This record gives sequence, C-alpha cells and structure tokens, in this order.
Amino acid sequence: MNASVLLASAEGELHTGWLTGVLLEFARGGAEWILWILVILSLASFVVFFERLAFFQRSRTDTERIRRMLMDKLTARDIDSALASVKDDPSMQARVVAYGLRDAERGPAAVEDLCRGAVGVEKLRYERGLSVLATIGSNAPFIGLFGTVMGVIMAFDQLRGAGSEQTADQSSAVMGAIAEALIATGVGLLVAIPAIIFYNVLKSRLKKEVASTALLVETMVAYLRNDDSTRGA
Repeated sequence: MNASVLLASAEGELHTGWLTGVLLEFARGGAEWILWILVILSLASFVVFFERLAFFQRSRTDTERIRRMLMDKLTARDIDSALASVKDDPSMQARVVAYGLRDAERGPAAVEDLCRGAVGVEKLRYERGLSVLATIGSNAPFIGLFGTVMGVIMAFDQLRGAGSEQTADQSSAVMGAIAEALIATGVGLLVAIPAIIFYNVLKSRLKKEVASTALLVETMVAYLRNDDSTRGA
C-alpha cells in the first residue's frame, strides 16, 4: 500500500467531533490576536512600572532627618511638635511615625503595635499594581505558548489539506504558520522578562522603605520608653 493510499485512508477515517471541529476552526484563525494581547500586556507593564516609579519618587523622604528630629523632640518631650513635623509628609516613614505619635500617651508598647499595623496598610498602598507585573511576568510565557500551539495546529491542518502533493504556495503557507507559532513564544518571553525585572526593582525599593520605617519606629519607641522610665524615676 503506497503513501497516497494510506493518506486517503487516513483522511477517510478522520471523523472529528463537533467540539473538536469548532476548536479546529478557531485555531485556523491563527495566533495574531494572541500577539496583540501580548503587546497590550507589555504596554500595561510599562505603564504600571513608570507610574509606581513616579509614586516612589513623590514619596521619598530623608529618613535620617526624621530620625534626628524624633531624637530631639522626644528627648524634649515635645510630641506635638514632632507630630507637626511629619503630618504633611506623604512618605511611608512619616505617615507611620505620625500614626504612632498620635497615640503616644498610650505607651511605647501600644505605639509599637499601632505602627506595625500602619506599616501593613502602607505596604498595601505601595504594592498597588505590583500584582499586575507579577501576573504578566508569570503568565506571558504561557500565553505565548498558547499562540505557538495555535500556530502549530494551523500548520498541521494546512499540511493535511495539502495532501501528498504540495505546491510551493502551500509549503510557504505551512512554513509561515510555523514561523508565526515560534514568534508567539518569543514575544511571550519578551513581555515576561521586563515585567519580572520591573517587579523585582519595585519590590527592592519597597523593602528599603519598610526597613527605614522600621528604624524610625524603633527609634521612636526607644525614646518613648526612656521617657516613661524617666517619669517613673
């Protein structure tokens, strides 16, 4: 039995179900729409990254200046003046310190607990949009892979339709479908890599903000404890 007979037999035995036929028809549309999705996701990652960079820039503050201010004001037991120095500062450090100073009369332990909760709230404010970068970075390769699968399905479908004798145009169409499939994988990686880099850069910045905030909280609590012990004496 020669190859043409085998191919004809295989084509005669090919009975796809309704759902398979629908999905096959969907795959014949190609993977270009998936490439557009990846382009949109790439633009979204850049928008989120630069928006967060601008936010971090607006929220920058001089941690050492606040620390020296706390040491001076709390040594002089001038809590109201210390609060006035930070209440209009939009940074995480100043907002957390102000939150603790408002309830300084409740004691160092209460202030420490309140500031810990305030840090959690501030982290949510700073982390806004980071989940978008994480989602794009982790899922863009799979979206590209889906485009690759669609392209491969289309290529094999065209190969099957060409039969045993392929013309130059048919061979070119098959090669084009395979090339489109590989492009989808490449674009998926090209979208994911910057998104992951953006996410790591912003997380690193956030860790620095949290660490400097913790330093200020510990300084404030230490001076409040010293004030309590002085009063007790």
